[in-house]
Amino acid sequence: MKNELGITLQNRKNLLAILESTPKYDLLKIPEGFNNNIWWNIAHVVVTQQILVYKFSGVPMKVSDELVSKFMKGTTPDGTATDDEIQQIKEILVSTIESTAKDYEAGLFKGFKPYTTSAKVTLNNVQDAISFNNFHEGIHLGSIFALRKMV
Repeated sequence: MKNELGITLQNRKNLLAILESTPKYDLLKIPEGFNNNIWWNIAHVVVTQQILVYKFSGVPMKVSDELVSKFMKGTTPDGTATDDEIQQIKEILVSTIESTAKDYEAGLFKGFKPYTTSAKVTLNNVQDAISFNNFHEGIHLGSIFALRKMV
């Protein structure tokens, strides 16, 4: 899992660079033909990783319920984000993965509630969740690349 989490960490560093280098207006813009924006995709991957790894393992998540309700699967962006919200995501993009690596090494993830994703992949344990999360984040990174071309 060290390699899997290393991949996630590198992706998060890439997302952080995008978040830091993209003007707020462009982060929030929803181009024609799209139903979300760069900002939503970045915040969504943070929330989804916490749900997949922590919530389904029965371990308290390291993100607020407010973030979860705003960016979980099935939500859509409202076209706004405060500077504080953007700063919060900047601060936790990398730290949540670093915490996951430490928590995994410490054996924190003992149980797991099986879950079948919308991609029809069944996750039976935390290792499955960590692996699937990389696939999920890759999908959203691709969406972000497409959105960047349109803004």
